[in-house]
Amino acid sequence: MSQAAATLTTHRAPSGVAARATDLSKVYGRGETRVVALDSVSVEFARGRFTAIMGPSGSGKSTLMHCMAGLDTFSTGSARIGDTELSGLNDRRLTELRRDKIGFIFQAFNLLPTLNAVENITLPMDIAGRKPDQQWLDLVVRTVGLSERLRHRPSQLSGGQQQRLAVARVLASRPEIIFADEPTGNLDSRSGAEILGFLRESVRELGQTVVMATHDPVAASYADRVVFLVDGRIVDELRNPTADDVLDRMRRFDAEDGTG
Repeated sequence: MSQAAATLTTHRAPSGVAARATDLSKVYGRGETRVVALDSVSVEFARGRFTAIMGPSGSGKSTLMHCMAGLDTFSTGSARIGDTELSGLNDRRLTELRRDKIGFIFQAFNLLPTLNAVENITLPMDIAGRKPDQQWLDLVVRTVGLSERLRHRPSQLSGGQQQRLAVARVLASRPEIIFADEPTGNLDSRSGAEILGFLRESVRELGQTVVMATHDPVAASYADRVVFLVDGRIVDELRNPTADDVLDRMRRFDAEDGTG
């Protein structure tokens, strides 16, 4: 598989920035109801790397993901996918950008129950009027381990298989970047480990770029880099993390918050 993957990933730039936020802020409400979800966040996500965004509930990690993926607007600052600034796009161009360059994996599988596995995978491309690259599609299906399940409907698959199917659907269209919002939040530990292992493999073997929001130190340890968000601000980061590294860092933030 690695040799085939190497052949297929030669079209991808091996380095560079896949997405970038600069002084990005998101504010809800006014006056006494004003809530700052993101507070002047500046961060880059490298192409061909797996980055985890870590933080407690309410830290702003999901908001950052949604703003960077063009699923939510932001108040001030800049968000770019590659060289494209999101704030300058009208609705049509933003829809095209999300369709052609961005993949988003939600906690909910969002699979259509009346379609079988392969039909669910190719559905976004079918809607866009694009023909799947069969070689790439075969590689993705083998990578997620669903080659024998393509004719099964979602109800005939386990939770882990359904989530892998949702991941395959995003990966099959070869987006420039994949955002995953708590992709293992609804799975048991075994199924979650399968998904995390696949995401890491898709980066290392297929050259994909993945940004994942999580509150789980074990999930974050699968990434190449962990960015920590607290109260809408980036406060730290780790390279090549272990679960213990992440947990220790989170405990330190909790201690600092308790004494502040």
